Amino acid sequence: QVQLVESGGGLVQPGGSLRLSCAASGFTFGSYAMSWVRQAPGKGLEWVSSISSDGAGTVYADGVKGRFTISRDNAKNMLYLQMNSLKPEDTAGYSCATGGRAIWSRGYRGQGTQVTVSS
Repeated sequence: QVQLVESGGGLVQPGGSLRLSCAASGFTFGSYAMSWVRQAPGKGLEWVSSISSDGAGTVYADGVKGRFTISRDNAKNMLYLQMNSLKPEDTAGYSCATGGRAIWSRGYRGQGTQVTVSS
């Protein structure tokens, strides 16, 4: 069955960096666009970024553009999110999901990893 397991979250000070990872299994990873989404306390799911199946195309939400970088390694079935210049408003549970920006909500999503940005 499809499994998506995120890691790399933690507590970081404002301005700091984190790299999230998502290990995928149970499907042909290299054939699917993938996305990162997040959910802040008391709020709904928010799309963050998507990457095409071959990694050539990436898109970002306005609030993270220029600070976050999505990437993938199809040989390892891994998805990544490099987060720089973190802000307190980036505090959320981050999950990876199958599908691109338009369809991730209809696909599979992992349990998530918590990112807390605080001094």
